[in-house]
Amino acid sequence: MTEAATPHQWRFFRAGGFDQVLLESGEDLKQLASLDQKLWVALSCPVKGVQFNRKTLEFVDTDRDGQVRVPEILAAIQWSADRLQSFDILVEAPSALPLTAIDQSTEEGQRTLTSAREILKNLGKPDADAISIDDVIDIEKIFAGTGFNGDGGITTLSTSVEWLQEWITRGMATVEAATDRSGEPGITADQVAGFDAAAKAWQEWRNSSKALLAGSTLPALETACRLWQTLAPKIQDYFIRCRLAAFDERATVAMNSPEADLLVLGAKDLAAASDEVAALPLSLVTPAAVLDLTAGINPSWQADFSRFEQLVVGPLLSTGNRVTAPQWEELKTLMAPLSEWWSSYQESAVSAFGADLLTEWHEKEVAGKLTGLIDRDLELSGAAEAISEAETLVHYVRYLYPLLNNFVAFRDFYTKKGIGIFQCGTLYLDGRSCELCVTVTDPARHATLATLSRLYLVYCDCIRRGGTEKMTIAAAITNGDSDQIIVGRNGLFYDQDGNDWDATIVRIIDHPISLRQAFWSPYKKVGRMVGEQLQKLASARSKTAEDKTFAGTMKVIETKPDAKPAAPSAPPPAPQPMFDVGKYVGIFAAIGLALGALGSAVATTIASFMKLQWWQMPLAIAGVMLLVSGPAMLLAWLKLRQRNLGPLLDANGWAINARAKLNIPFGASLTSLPKLPEGSRQLLADPFAEKKRPWKSILLILILLAVGIFIWIRN
Repeated sequence: MTEAATPHQWRFFRAGGFDQVLLESGEDLKQLASLDQKLWVALSCPVKGVQFNRKTLEFVDTDRDGQVRVPEILAAIQWSADRLQSFDILVEAPSALPLTAIDQSTEEGQRTLTSAREILKNLGKPDADAISIDDVIDIEKIFAGTGFNGDGGITTLSTSVEWLQEWITRGMATVEAATDRSGEPGITADQVAGFDAAAKAWQEWRNSSKALLAGSTLPALETACRLWQTLAPKIQDYFIRCRLAAFDERATVAMNSPEADLLVLGAKDLAAASDEVAALPLSLVTPAAVLDLTAGINPSWQADFSRFEQLVVGPLLSTGNRVTAPQWEELKTLMAPLSEWWSSYQESAVSAFGADLLTEWHEKEVAGKLTGLIDRDLELSGAAEAISEAETLVHYVRYLYPLLNNFVAFRDFYTKKGIGIFQCGTLYLDGRSCELCVTVTDPARHATLATLSRLYLVYCDCIRRGGTEKMTIAAAITNGDSDQIIVGRNGLFYDQDGNDWDATIVRIIDHPISLRQAFWSPYKKVGRMVGEQLQKLASARSKTAEDKTFAGTMKVIETKPDAKPAAPSAPPPAPQPMFDVGKYVGIFAAIGLALGALGSAVATTIASFMKLQWWQMPLAIAGVMLLVSGPAMLLAWLKLRQRNLGPLLDANGWAINARAKLNIPFGASLTSLPKLPEGSRQLLADPFAEKKRPWKSILLILILLAVGIFIWIRN
């Protein structure tokens, strides 16, 4: 009976109110698949919007859906295990992978080692014993100058035959050039096949004209067809006019150009009026209906008719340079099939090459030779993929372990030994710096879920370079107060690359920030209320004084003898009834009783306070303050204990698997308040400080004296 395998001994650390696994050795990474996924902090994270090496995340994201999930993390670990001698090198996370660390006992390791050496050789470092991130950061540099690299594309470097190079260049000019792995423009098998199919279709269309000619040949067939398409409507128009002239002699003058039109045309610059000249009849219209192709032709058409006579009329009719109406009908019959054939012609990039080049394409079997070059390139696809494997392995060795410490656990974030990959930078605002900042694409949608985090969040629009670069962030404020934080206030944001952005608050999610804020909030509310009431009272008094001053001034003006008579005004208001003291006796009595009761209560309180021992007085004051601030502090304490990082990240596309709490001490560490550097000297003399006046001290002494006298009298 075999003994059961000893389970792997994990170590955990507690942070954020939950247990997180410690990944300390290569064996921990190798056994990660056996760790219950309920103990993972995250189950998924986005490829975009995180501050991590983008290339590594793309390698891990094998299904290319923009999300890295647990199975893909485990697959990346297993993929690395097939190629490394020890997992301890992943924990070391070196920037360069020693070639000796690659396992040569596996097929995958041998292939990766060979490709790594090939990369170093192409980079001019054949004797190097390690391959770094910088060595694989530019794949184009690795394949630069290579004609075959396994990507299925070919360039002019893929052959030394000049005419094949010319056809590759023509192909790139015909279709959108594909970028080869070497960085050079090239063509692919699909593009060659598409060009060849179009060339064959053109050849078939071109060859079909031979059967239509019925033994006759037209020199420069394509030119002849184009001339026919252009001139046939004009010739047909001429013979119709001649038939009308033969039908009625009076139509002869009408079918030719009226003299008035010729006079108008003669006054113009005929070089500029070419379209108007071309609109005139083709030749002089007569009942004889004979078209002389060389004499008497409208000047705008003369050059075309000269070629028309050579390429069409001569080969098909052999009638010289004159065409009668019957001969024109015969010519139309002969050209009808060719005209229909030509109308099926479709302009394309292939047809622009012309008959000679396309004939060469078929005779030299260019398509087959280019396909052969592509097949030769694809034979190296395995080696090229191995080069990609070397690139992937170098990235995993450098970045896979840091990724695990920001996915399986949030060690970097909670231990403050680094920064979480979700932290995009630091926001400086209102005399404090906020480290917990995340990028946001849609603030309104993000805020819907992020408000469940119970964090005080400010959403800021950030711009730099004159507004050419823009982004939005959400920053958590976890220390200080919110008295001066309002929409529209500006700050400065530094991203993880050190770039500075102008930040403006556009949205606020209000939650408690700190216990200190909760302690002072009742007094601030009372202070604001008293201040507002005093402002209202002062405003009312000022308004009354202004009204009285204005009324007195108007009365003086009206009593001046030289004053102009005032304009008629509205009748004076009815006289106010005399003040009846009797009606308000009860009110005055009630007010007096209230003031007396209030004074008695204050006096009783002060008397009781003065009877306390000296050491009891501070305790009494503390008790009163606790009574006032206690409820607010208790409520804030309960809410601060509920702060949770999960909803903030879930709103950004993460899948957080734990209640990642931000307790009060840790939360306070994420927002730093200003303090003077250690060893600084502070000059307290302010030349513009307000002058101190003794009336406050005198008033306090008088109040204390009055209280003492009152107590003495009562006793």
